[in-house]
Amino acid sequence: MSYCASRSHTLRRRTVAVMVGNLGVGENHPIRLQSMTTSDTQDVAATVRQSIALAEVGCEIIRITAPNVAAAKCLRDIRVQFSAAGFAHVPLVADIHFLPAAAMEAVEHVEKVRVNPGNYADKKKFAVKEYSDSDYDSELQRLHDLFSPLVLRSKTLGRAMRIGTNHGSLSDRIMNRYGDTPLGMVESALEFLRIARAHDYHAIMLSMKASNPKVMIQAYRLLVDRMRQEDMHYPLHLGVTEAGDGEDGRIKSAIGIGSLLLDGLGDTIRVSLTEDSVYEIPVARAIADKAMSQWHKNKSTLLPQPTSGATRAAEIDPYHFTRRPTTTLPLAATCLVGPAQPPRVIVRTTLTELAATSQSLATSKFKDTPAEGLLLPINIKADLATVAALQFSLTQPVRFLVLELNTELSPASLEPMLAATPGRFILTRAFGPADQTIFSEFVAIVRRHGQHLAAQIAPEDFLAYTPILRSLGDASLIFTLATRHLSPTSGHALGAYRELAKNLANLGNRAPIWIRNTAANALQNNPDYLSRLLEASFLSGSLLCDGIGDLISIETEPDVARATLLAYNVLQGAGARLSKTEFVACPSCGRTLFDLQSTTQRIRAQTGHLKGVKLAIMGCIVNGPGEMADADFGYVGGAPGKINLYVGKNCVQYNIPEAEADARLIALIREHGKWAEPEPLLPPLTSA
Repeated sequence: MSYCASRSHTLRRRTVAVMVGNLGVGENHPIRLQSMTTSDTQDVAATVRQSIALAEVGCEIIRITAPNVAAAKCLRDIRVQFSAAGFAHVPLVADIHFLPAAAMEAVEHVEKVRVNPGNYADKKKFAVKEYSDSDYDSELQRLHDLFSPLVLRSKTLGRAMRIGTNHGSLSDRIMNRYGDTPLGMVESALEFLRIARAHDYHAIMLSMKASNPKVMIQAYRLLVDRMRQEDMHYPLHLGVTEAGDGEDGRIKSAIGIGSLLLDGLGDTIRVSLTEDSVYEIPVARAIADKAMSQWHKNKSTLLPQPTSGATRAAEIDPYHFTRRPTTTLPLAATCLVGPAQPPRVIVRTTLTELAATSQSLATSKFKDTPAEGLLLPINIKADLATVAALQFSLTQPVRFLVLELNTELSPASLEPMLAATPGRFILTRAFGPADQTIFSEFVAIVRRHGQHLAAQIAPEDFLAYTPILRSLGDASLIFTLATRHLSPTSGHALGAYRELAKNLANLGNRAPIWIRNTAANALQNNPDYLSRLLEASFLSGSLLCDGIGDLISIETEPDVARATLLAYNVLQGAGARLSKTEFVACPSCGRTLFDLQSTTQRIRAQTGHLKGVKLAIMGCIVNGPGEMADADFGYVGGAPGKINLYVGKNCVQYNIPEAEADARLIALIREHGKWAEPEPLLPPLTSA
């Protein structure tokens, strides 16, 4: 892969070091944690208080919006008072969007300036225009003239700069030539980066933020590849913008940031939550620690081996999302797995808890988030007799059982149970490097009884199975990895699943892949729920954004209800299976024109049942209109106390009083045929 050294090991990307004040970023420095104040910047006291609160919980770089020159001037007093409070070592960053004059004022007072290349010298009008090469060159010269003064002043003062592209605010020039694409995001940043380099200014880092983790991941990969081609090695700041709040915001952030960190990309991070900024830091700390734990494991002389042409052909395209093609298999009469199907959710339970688990999952709470399969450990032959005695009397919506077989159980021991039971099963078992014969016997028995085998074959053992897999094909087969199947120093589970997918592709085998989140697959086995959530997001979310994964189970979560809902939230965050309304909600900042937290919670309470509908709740117009293009409807602060409503990227209602805006939004959703009344609570579903 041209964008990273290895897709199975975390080999950190080589970058130059950039100093933000006295804080080093990139090169051999640890991942730095960032956040942003939410106060009005001109309220100096409030902004200093928030900066102190962030620094006290471990925020290492603090960003403050400077929407105009007056706000930028306030940065001087904020810097002085923040330093006087004992935080002279914590750098401040001015966040600049539309006004070069504000940037020129801000650079005098803080250690770093962030500019958005989509609107620093442009105003987004969604204008459709054909740019000739001459027109484009004239635009680039205009950018050079507007941006150069900030570059030169930053160089003189020793300030750092972030060129921060947002998917939601690409210029019309970029949109007309490259479209609303990861390539457009990259080209937007490179326009500004080349101007900086022309002035021999290199205290730069870059970001490629989007509310969609897939877009964000692809844009960063493409940026690194393009910079590599031009021998550029600037640090990266990672973040999923407008991630939202609660569990959803944490999952989307962890998917996008985690996937890139495990590929060795990323030097600073921000978890953008629609919550008080101090709550972002513990999540960012946990994400960074998980990634950095892999640096030490893979910091040896390990280098990826050259790949053959066949192997290269089997790699995914890292810059464009395509779901891995698979064979379609019937898991039950009304439940298929395959490329046209959503990933299926499996939940772990035990034989003694099977009836209670099945009953609890049948309540109306799980109507849109069904656990379609139950995973049962089968340790002794008597357990098989217990399964046979069930006569598959499960309560819907459970459709099939997955039996995890102890390796001591022979294929012959399964015959009575499979012959006596009419239901659908997936049998899963680990197969070692010398188990080809018993593997063939298991394949034969599941095919004879119309069942499926989920084979666990370690990537390093796959070569030994190549001849038999070529002869057997992919009928009735699923592949999975319950453990890392690797030595402690040789890689992570995400990489092992990628190797599995590559090995299957080289064989032309289209068997589905089941992503199992287990304690043995974890980067770190921390006991708290946040850690389990992040682990599931890193592994399952990253694979789903690569187009890999047809079944998913969160086996690290002991509570069945939580495990089920967490699986669906990861699927939603990766855009792989929508079970509820998708919210794009920006984090609060000094530009926000209403209370984002209470507004988001209020709108969610009224619209959260609209499965598959995407709503954007934006505090101001900086990214609002652009992010509307990726949402069905938008609720955007237009002025103090006034709301603008969008359909897609088009503003259709202006300056609505905030007290009327919720009802007007619902009316707009009705008008476009996307509204559905909330369903009343249902009684438990009946048994199958």
